[in-house]
Parts: sequence; C-alpha cells; structure tokens
Amino acid sequence: MNWSNYIRQAHRWLSIVFTATVIANFVAMALGTPPAWVVYSPLPPLFLLLFSGLYMFVRPYISKWRDAELRQQTP
Repeated sequence: MNWSNYIRQAHRWLSIVFTATVIANFVAMALGTPPAWVVYSPLPPLFLLLFSGLYMFVRPYISKWRDAELRQQTP
C-alpha cells in the first residue's frame, strides 16, 4: 500500500470519529450544559479531515503538473 491509500483510509476513519463526536455533542447538549471538552471534541478530527481532504483534492493536479513537466524535459 502506498501513502495515498493510507491517507484515504485514515480520512475514512477520521470521518467516522468526527461523526461520532458530533452526535455525542448533540446528545450532551440535549441532556443539559455539556462540559467544554465535549463541545470542542469534534475539532481535532475536523482539522485532520481538512488536511487529508486537501491532500486528496490537490494530488491529481500535482500528478498532472509533474507529468507535463516530465514530457517537456524529454526530447
């Protein structure tokens, strides 16, 4: 497995963790005023999702740019 597959799999698991923390947040708010750690618990997986999602978004453009640059270098 290469890095792209690892990042894609990590992104999937992070989305599950993020969804679970958001659901726990809503449940805690329904029961009363939640503690601060429950309110802010979705943020770390959200930031990791941001970085892994941006990587997966930019990766095809980078590979096209590299391929075009390699074609220009070869006579």
